[in-house]
Amino acid sequence: MDYKLAVFQGKKLRKLFLNDEWWFSVIDVIEILTDSTKPRDYWYRMKQRVKSESGVELSTNCRQLKMLASDGKMRFTDCANTEHVFRIIQSIPSPKAEPFKRWLAKVGYERVEEIENPELAQERMKELYEKKGYPQDWIDKRIRGIAVRQNLTDEWKERGITTQKDYAILTAEISKATFGMTPSQYKHHKGIPQTSKANLRDHMTDLELIFTMLGERVTTEISQNENPEGMIENKKVAKRGGRVAGNARKETEKEIGKTIISRKNYLSLEIPEANAEIEDENE
Repeated sequence: MDYKLAVFQGKKLRKLFLNDEWWFSVIDVIEILTDSTKPRDYWYRMKQRVKSESGVELSTNCRQLKMLASDGKMRFTDCANTEHVFRIIQSIPSPKAEPFKRWLAKVGYERVEEIENPELAQERMKELYEKKGYPQDWIDKRIRGIAVRQNLTDEWKERGITTQKDYAILTAEISKATFGMTPSQYKHHKGIPQTSKANLRDHMTDLELIFTMLGERVTTEISQNENPEGMIENKKVAKRGGRVAGNARKETEKEIGKTIISRKNYLSLEIPEANAEIEDENE
């Protein structure tokens, strides 16, 4: 577990990284968005009000986790993950919570638009990368890589591979054969914190993206030609596809006289887009 303090609107927000996701102190969220001098009482009354109005138990998805209390001791307190924090915010009748509610409504509306017109999702993705400061030629490769990845996961579904865990295992096989590292090892190599939800590919150079695409595209082609069944056979195909990209990488490195595997990352560009939009509404 990784316990940290964050500062939000000048106030402390306790958070804990557990099971690959952040958990936030509900009491702290309420104190920040309501200015209540008794946030615990506020949380209790809010749960009662929401339950009586809609029958919804806000605390159902909360977890009791130990966090540092004001007296310096570790004490259990209600915590919620990001999704449930947003649900709780929707139930807070406070002017300070309104910008968050408007932002959530905007995101929801955009999602409906993207379902009706998938091209909008790609355009918004490009805009997001542009706002973060990525070069245009890098963005083009990243978007193309997403399409290649989608084709591969569609192929895996056809082969009966459907869980995210299995996707991760097969992806690791391609990555090891291409770069000699699993994605988690690659993130460590690039100095990306393990507690970060950052996508490794958002921190790859142009050439790293190209060879990632090559490994996944070749894997897709082999799979379509041979129709492997089960994880064992699909792992073999993933290794072969990655090996093609790995051999091409090594040949390229000989020609250019340097390694393609880079420690470079784009962490300096990782600006929380949601917070930026919320702050804009407050200006």
